[in-house]
Amino acid sequence: MDALTALRAWDARRWAAAALASAGSFVLLGIPTAMIPNPVFARQIEAPAWTYPSLVVTALLAGLLLASYVRPRGAAGGGDAATEDATTDDETRSFTVGGLLSFFAIGCPTCNKLVLLALGSSGAITWFEPVQPVLAVAGIAVLAWALRRRLAGELSCPVPAGAR
Repeated sequence: MDALTALRAWDARRWAAAALASAGSFVLLGIPTAMIPNPVFARQIEAPAWTYPSLVVTALLAGLLLASYVRPRGAAGGGDAATEDATTDDETRSFTVGGLLSFFAIGCPTCNKLVLLALGSSGAITWFEPVQPVLAVAGIAVLAWALRRRLAGELSCPVPAGAR
């Protein structure tokens, strides 16, 4: 419930940032995984139906998480980077891990060079492809956890309003 309270307090600037970041995340994940058809990347194996909702949810969570770093309009700023809270590092790592898990989850198992090097093409289909839905759920869970933690921090340590 705290996360919803924090989201309700967002101004139009932060919601615009969330929309732009979500769209950017959708494109950045969708093009190299060929979820968005393009002339540069192609899939050897058609994307399963579950990958499309996974891409959308990942992009939305990433957009909200990125927008949580946008300073609210009229908020006092200029804090020293050395005094930033340590949880920001945890949330940044979580954002990275969640995004990477989602990227590996929605990508073509036989198009991923790392997977092919590690497992070969038959291993990619036999071992990696069945794990991809688990990676998607894990990636979404990590992103949701980071967003919830970030939004809870907004309520417990709100940025004081001040003149810019």
